[in-house]
Amino acid sequence: MSEDEALAYLKHLPFEDISFAKVDHHRELRWGFPEVIFCQGKTPAQVATIARSIVERGANLLATRADADAYDAVGRIIPDARYSEEARTISLVKNPPALLKGKVLVATAGTADLPVAAESFETGKMLGLDISMAQDIGVAGIHRVMHHREEILAAAVIIVVAGMEGALASVIAGMVSSPVVAVPASTGYGAAFGGLAPLLGMLNSCVPGVAVMNIDNGFGAAFLAFKTLKTLEKLAQTP
Repeated sequence: MSEDEALAYLKHLPFEDISFAKVDHHRELRWGFPEVIFCQGKTPAQVATIARSIVERGANLLATRADADAYDAVGRIIPDARYSEEARTISLVKNPPALLKGKVLVATAGTADLPVAAESFETGKMLGLDISMAQDIGVAGIHRVMHHREEILAAAVIIVVAGMEGALASVIAGMVSSPVVAVPASTGYGAAFGGLAPLLGMLNSCVPGVAVMNIDNGFGAAFLAFKTLKTLEKLAQTP
């Protein structure tokens, strides 16, 4: 069996059965990053047990939608774990990721969108993205977008987080040829319907090719940016 054949075989092998979860230790072989823990709906003890399983295999740790109780439980068994209260992420880098070529910009329409943007930012750092943020540049003051024009034009992928009507994604997508990943945020008054209004606005963007995530899914946006740049890297290495 060749090395490539062995890797292809291993990609579909083991997970660890810990009764309430089956931890996929070979996800990194398939995706390029270990399994990420979605903490919402799990008890702190469950989060900590899954985290220990991941770290004991020597993998990097990322948990999203984590509250302080989940972090306390993880911290008792993994003291080096880091918590971002704003992003609600728990992370630990055991193997620093290789930096992917291409800048990723996370743009937020308003300060209220920062928790979702921070989730994208923290996820991006764990994935090896060259990632930065442009904060509070919504369409209520369009000159604020132009203040970041050079950063916007230089980015290989742009993640736009916006609540209210979600117009910022279309504005930025109309400025660039780079992929734009739009994340509707659940910020806004009543008729925003908890992010439904910006979600529909982004889906109906007049600008073609805007990728739209689920409401508040900053993690998914960063992962799409990662897969985009990772694919470009593979293509560049293909004879």
